[in-house]
Amino acid sequence: MPYCEVGKTQNAVDAALNNGIQIYYRTYGHGPIKVLLITGLAGTHDSWGPQIRGLAGTDRANDDETMAVDRESDGANNEVGGIEVCSLDNRGMGRSSVPNKKSDYSTRIMAKDAIALLDHLGWKKAHVFGHSMGAMIACKMAALVPDRILSLALLNVTGGGFECCPKLDRKTLSIAIRFLKAKTPEQRAAVDLDTHYSEEYLEEFVGSNTRRVILYQEYVKGITASGMQSNHGFEGQINACWRHKMTRAELDLIRSGGFLVSVIHGRQDVIAQINHARRLAEKLQPVARMVEFHGGHLVTHERTEEVNQALLELIKASEMKMSPHDWNNFPKKRSEASNRTTVERETNIIIAKIHVFLVYLISLFMTAFKYGRSSLQRLKPVRVGASSPK
Repeated sequence: MPYCEVGKTQNAVDAALNNGIQIYYRTYGHGPIKVLLITGLAGTHDSWGPQIRGLAGTDRANDDETMAVDRESDGANNEVGGIEVCSLDNRGMGRSSVPNKKSDYSTRIMAKDAIALLDHLGWKKAHVFGHSMGAMIACKMAALVPDRILSLALLNVTGGGFECCPKLDRKTLSIAIRFLKAKTPEQRAAVDLDTHYSEEYLEEFVGSNTRRVILYQEYVKGITASGMQSNHGFEGQINACWRHKMTRAELDLIRSGGFLVSVIHGRQDVIAQINHARRLAEKLQPVARMVEFHGGHLVTHERTEEVNQALLELIKASEMKMSPHDWNNFPKKRSEASNRTTVERETNIIIAKIHVFLVYLISLFMTAFKYGRSSLQRLKPVRVGASSPK
């Protein structure tokens, strides 16, 4: 099995903290261009399946003993040449180690896991693409080792903290409650579909069945095979998302790192609100391009061809040494519109904080209701007999 022992390539301090931590990974395809894919919350390495096929030209892992080696054909389908792709299970999920303490999870710690994996593979530099929590990890990685990043793609990303909270409405509240209650692969699959895809995509017919029916069966099979995420892993990764924050100094390191950035997002994403992604892309000017598609949180699956093309364009532009001026697609001049944008941004931040407070109140209510109900169930009724006549 392909594992990276994190502590082996780290300095003494980090190695002591990560003693025994193993990161599971798979590589696909062959070629001089290296791409590292970092998955999101509760996802495994194969969550990147459509991009692995689109970039490497195969979904058969390089360590698969049944694989017929044909290195000449790898990457022939794309316009940039041979690509080798690596996708990993973050700590806390899949076949990677699952530390028990929340303090063992942060986007910075997981970024160091990814850097250790680059060292393990012998990759001096790579194009780094992250989705959701994986995009937060990719941001930290780019700030830690900007000299090892060839390009950076941030898909369905937010800035962490309160920005991780979904839009507060009846639909997302229902999804959140169902997610917390999900205990079986079937329950988890049903709620995952509503968080990952736009409703219209799920209700489209493919043959005689809707995509919802087809994907539900695939999700149940996949979750059953990989297993439900452990409580330690889930709570740890949630903690990492909530604590994530990019400082001004870190953003400056990315802007001055000498590589191009793509921020790619689905407009119908109910988990990571697109306004947060737009704000991050703006902070990363002049090196970032904002790319929006019609789709949900898993826009990588819903709009596979468009996303793959956007990623290949990023790789091609980086290989051609395209200038940030030619790459970014933000308006060059800003006057009154800029002032309005600033006011709108500050208003959105205030609304988001109110939103977090409301979510907190609702969670307190749900917790109190849960324990109140369990307490009532433990109470045993006392039989009171009829009083005897005097």
